Amino acid sequence: MTAFVTGGSGFVGGAVIRALVAEGEPVRALARSSVATAAVRELGAEPVAGDLADRSALADAMGGCDVVFHVAGVNQMCPRDPAELDATNIAGAVTAVHAAADAKIGRLVLTSSSAAIGERSGTLGNEDSVHRGHFLSRYERSKYLGELEARAAGRERGIEVVTVNPSSVQGPGRTTGSARLLLYAARARTAILLDTSFSIVDVDDCAAGHLLAARKGIADRRYLLSGATLTMRWAAALLCRHTGRPRRVVWIPRSLVRAVAPLAGLVARVREDPAVCPATIRALLHGHRYDGSRATRELGLAYRSIEDTLERVLTWYQARGMLANPAA
Repeated sequence: MTAFVTGGSGFVGGAVIRALVAEGEPVRALARSSVATAAVRELGAEPVAGDLADRSALADAMGGCDVVFHVAGVNQMCPRDPAELDATNIAGAVTAVHAAADAKIGRLVLTSSSAAIGERSGTLGNEDSVHRGHFLSRYERSKYLGELEARAAGRERGIEVVTVNPSSVQGPGRTTGSARLLLYAARARTAILLDTSFSIVDVDDCAAGHLLAARKGIADRRYLLSGATLTMRWAAALLCRHTGRPRRVVWIPRSLVRAVAPLAGLVARVREDPAVCPATIRALLHGHRYDGSRATRELGLAYRSIEDTLERVLTWYQARGMLANPAA
């Protein structure tokens, strides 16, 4: 199949291109800048100029392809301009579906997020979880609505939209988003952490899930991609065994975390893309646990162990001098 990929210069999109190229599939990728053009070309894809806001140009770029992987999106919990989230994650997803239909492409794999599941606190989220009825962040809202409206556009245009919902994607090369927390703990002598739960998926497993969804996924259906769920206590102990850091952990009471949320809001107003804001605090207090077994049962996706993912990530960090020397 000739594949068209949006967001190919990003972390997940780049992994999808690598997986397609490794299987000998021709790949065309949207490139909105010279930097993106160079990145997708280096991955082995043919860069095509275009923009998610230009439906006609996007349809022309997709012409002759068999499947679209719409991976492009804004992944920010603390954006200075929330309107950018909606423009990319909602309107951009709908435009991609219409452009694919205009180009006579029958199937589109939509990269949503596990955040769109909206499971209630303390429950194990799956594809059929009833949404809690409110959003923890503007990012979560944008992914939920983008998925909803893209699937509706697919039904309207007669194109098969298969949705994948990755949990926190980790792997070599990621240093932003939730990877900041991993780097912080792996560098700290004393780490100040909140005991919570979170689910992750290896970036290569995430890419494999995309390809399997394109080939075997059922239209108008979700597939959570999530390989492991950890508590922060387990994660800190695992890191210490691998790196010697953190040597000590101070566990923050939840009441204190709630109390500092307004201060985090003030910081978020003046700092570009801060690591912590009220939205990240709400997400951490909520915690997330996801069941990724449907992708295994229906698509045949096999997840690697959390130890394997962590070792690959830490090796990548170490090779670039990003980790502290535990003996220092």
